[in-house]
Amino acid sequence: MSGHSHFHNIKLKKGAEDAKKSKLFSKLSKEISITAREGGPDIAFNPKLRSIVDKARGLNMPNDSIEKAIKRGSGEIEGATLEEFLIEAYGPDNMAVLIEGITDNKNRSINEIKLLISQKGGKIVNEGAIKWMFERRGVIGITDIQSKEEAELLAIEAGAEDILWEEDNLIIYTKPEEMENVKNNLTSLKIDFANLEWVAKEKISADEERCASFIEAIEDHDDVSNVYTNIL
Repeated sequence: MSGHSHFHNIKLKKGAEDAKKSKLFSKLSKEISITAREGGPDIAFNPKLRSIVDKARGLNMPNDSIEKAIKRGSGEIEGATLEEFLIEAYGPDNMAVLIEGITDNKNRSINEIKLLISQKGGKIVNEGAIKWMFERRGVIGITDIQSKEEAELLAIEAGAEDILWEEDNLIIYTKPEEMENVKNNLTSLKIDFANLEWVAKEKISADEERCASFIEAIEDHDDVSNVYTNIL
C-alpha cells in the first residue's frame, strides 16, 4: 500500500491471521503463475519471478504452494487462464490510485472493483488519466543497518537512483531494469524486500483515516495484487 511505510506493511502481512494469510498466499500464487508463464519457470533466467518468489518466501508462503504456482504458470499442471489488469481511479481527497490485479475473469473483477470504488467515495477515470502521475521503479528495502553512512554509500555504489529513510530502515529506488543488478550488489546488507512498483512523482496530503479505509477495501478484493497512491 503506497503512502504508508513499506516496512510497516510487510510486518502486517507477516503477522496476518490465518484467513488473511490464506488470501495473501492466493494472490501471490496468481502473481507467481502469471510471471512464470510470461518469463519462464526458471528463477535463474526470470528475475521478476525470482523477486516474487523471494517475496513469497519472506512472507512464509509454503514452498509446495510456490512450486505448484510455478507449474501452473508453465503449464505442467492445469490451472485457470489468468490475465492482468490495471485500474486508474481517484479516491477520497483527490487521492490518485493505481490498482493492479490478476484474474481469470477480467470483466467480473473490474466491475466488482468499480463498485467498491464507488461505494467508498472514489471514481474510475479513463486510461492514462492517473498513470502519468506515477513511474515504474525498483524498490528495495534494507533492515538491520549498523551504519547509516555506510549503507548509503553501498547503495550509491550499487547503482541506486534515490534513497529514503523510513526510521532506521533504508528504501532504495532503482530503474526497473536495474533492480536485480542493484540487489545483487547489496549482498553485505540485509534485504527485506525487492519489488517493482508504481511510485508517485509527487505526493499530496490527505485524510489518513478516510484514505486508509478506501485502500484497505480495495486491497481486500481477491483479485487485487497491489494498490498504489500518491499520498504522503
